[in-house]
Amino acid sequence: MVDKMNELELKDQAIKEFVNLQRVKNAADKDKEIAYQEKVLKARLQALGIPTEDLEIK
Repeated sequence: MVDKMNELELKDQAIKEFVNLQRVKNAADKDKEIAYQEKVLKARLQALGIPTEDLEIK
């Protein structure tokens, strides 16, 4: 059973999201950085058993 995230885990996740946003803002090739981060996030979601096909906005 997966436990709920504790405060430390929530803070860690928020920091990771902030860092990723800063990477996009400062990337020389923003589209390439966004595509990279999307691949990483899809892999994390799929590892957690979350299908990503229905999440795409078209």
